[in-house]
Amino acid sequence: MAKDIKELAQEWLRLDENKSTADEIYKLLVHGDYDELEKRLRTRIAFGTAGLRGPMKAGFACMNSLTVIQASQGLAAYLLEHEQNVKTRGVVIGRDARHNSEKFAKLTAAAFVAKGIKVWWYEVPIHTPLVPFGVREFNAAAGVMITASHNPKDDNGYKVYWSNGCQIIPPHDSGIADAILKNLKPVTWDISVVDNDCLLVEGSMGLVRDNYLQALRAAAHPEDTPETRAQHIKFVYTPMHGVGLTPMTLCVETLGLDPSDMVVVDAQSKPDPDFPTVKFPNPEEKGALDLAMQTADKASISLILASDPDADRLAAAEKVDGSWHIFTGNQLGILIASYLFERYPKNESREKLAMLASTVSSRMLHAFATKEGFHFTETLTGFKWLGNVALDLEDQGYDVVFAFEEALGYMIPSVVHDKDSISAAAIFLTAADYWSSQNLTPYSKLQKLYEHLGYFEDANTYLISPSPATTTAVFTAVRALGNPHPIQLGSRKIIRWRDLTEGYDSKSKDHVPDLPVDKGSQMITCELEGGARFTVRGSGTEPKIKMYIESVAASSEVAKAGAEEILQDLLRGWFKPDEYGLKLA
Repeated sequence: MAKDIKELAQEWLRLDENKSTADEIYKLLVHGDYDELEKRLRTRIAFGTAGLRGPMKAGFACMNSLTVIQASQGLAAYLLEHEQNVKTRGVVIGRDARHNSEKFAKLTAAAFVAKGIKVWWYEVPIHTPLVPFGVREFNAAAGVMITASHNPKDDNGYKVYWSNGCQIIPPHDSGIADAILKNLKPVTWDISVVDNDCLLVEGSMGLVRDNYLQALRAAAHPEDTPETRAQHIKFVYTPMHGVGLTPMTLCVETLGLDPSDMVVVDAQSKPDPDFPTVKFPNPEEKGALDLAMQTADKASISLILASDPDADRLAAAEKVDGSWHIFTGNQLGILIASYLFERYPKNESREKLAMLASTVSSRMLHAFATKEGFHFTETLTGFKWLGNVALDLEDQGYDVVFAFEEALGYMIPSVVHDKDSISAAAIFLTAADYWSSQNLTPYSKLQKLYEHLGYFEDANTYLISPSPATTTAVFTAVRALGNPHPIQLGSRKIIRWRDLTEGYDSKSKDHVPDLPVDKGSQMITCELEGGARFTVRGSGTEPKIKMYIESVAASSEVAKAGAEEILQDLLRGWFKPDEYGLKLA
């Protein structure tokens, strides 16, 4: 029988020793605001494959000191049960510069110390990839990063890495979630263990930074190609009020660039958890690069790089014929891939060279791999899959040099098995220098790749859904348009139907899909005549139906028109926004 909301409020007040959040719930209870209490207390914040993320408020449904302690106690218990020598191997703990990140990180450390587990502690705010890097470097049992990446300022998160240096995947996510429910009563609130010379807490920033920079340098400058050293690539950089400036400055030094070659957007240079100059601290958002463009125009610089606040995503823009071209995530991905391929040692077998992309990303890398004879693997969405699948390929003897996802995520596995804007920027800057010796800029190099592989253009967008039930109803209706699946979209024939919800692939043996099936989420991919392809999926974190549509043709105009036509056919024939109350972005 479900608990009364007053009982849940009393349970919160019994457990929460943080005065401000305890007062929040107490006031709601006194004022009888039961609707708000229901939102805050009835459903616990979900522990998924990325850990936790949500608004910083009081209540079991939000990010706060109590839910951070409970998550840490559950994770500690799960690690002790499933990993060897956890107490001595320890966990790596890092944080970004958001509101409450330092406090949440210290509470996390205190929970592990209370279980007798060593903590590798990063003393200052860091960029997210240093946590998985540290996990591998120290052979730690796990890593925790307190960050909400590019979410709005009122959010925070708790990101978990397993002992292999990758984000957790099933069954660890549900296993940790179960362990949290068995460890809800806080054992300690004492964060002084971090600052008071506790023997189980070791300051670790100095132990990893040099090794990280060495790995970054080796990835950007293979020893057999010293001529690729970056020299005078001038660019504007913005860390978007996040933690990226320090690692990017060190990256520039490591590459041998003159420090004056990087011009920083002054108003966005220092960490500021309120992100005052941007509507959303996400370089993908419209207008996010406006200040960087103004800075570049003033300095007569034609290249911009930007990181999101925890510096794991990278954006780039180039001034072309008097106007700024912002590279899409797919365009930046193929540029980095092409450089890594061109600089790959000639004496090494291309058959063992491997690159990856997720299923919602451009097929241009797949086309490149097919044409040039190296290995390509497609994965499910997210770097939890790209990282873990890359490790599997490495175990099979492949040399995995790159993986990417269209949402500005780029992974250089020789550095870290997660997306990382700093190592990606190191490769991109080195590539820009290499191309300049051929009288090419990144944009003109991209045009040559289009000429070589075809023009891949997208019409990506999303629909806002009124409810999860509506999303399910829409996908159910789409599946019912054919038996066993639809065979036509508008004028185009569907030549492959892959449904990762129902577990059906029209092209494979026994119709079993080549990617993991998840009946709890909606995802359908279709390949169409002429090389076009689209994926439609329900978002796991937002009330959205996301659409990733790509068409390929001999010209940009024809490819763009094809992608747009597919989008209109999907809206008109399948998703019917007016009928279902869906709102187009």
